[in-house]
Amino acid sequence: MARVRYIGAEPVTVPELGDRRIEPDEMVEVPDARFDGYVCQPGTWESVEEPRDWVWPTEESDEPDQAEPLAETAAVPKAAPKKLPAAVKPSATKTEEV
Repeated sequence: MARVRYIGAEPVTVPELGDRRIEPDEMVEVPDARFDGYVCQPGTWESVEEPRDWVWPTEESDEPDQAEPLAETAAVPKAAPKKLPAAVKPSATKTEEV
């Protein structure tokens, strides 16, 4: 069994623990399989004793994993910008008046 401490402000009743009333700053034992359900609420519960086989999840990093080599990319030339057609100028011919 793992242990967590309730750090909430008001007492709570936890159905999972047999409808037991938990007081602020009280330490309780929880099933190992449910440990992550408590510690994922850091504003309410804090870890006191993790399950033996528990591994804390690592935060995802924006950096690539250094164990995997980065794929080399060939330099691809950029295509020349397409030329837009010239604006059509109005005809310079005079119209005859009737």
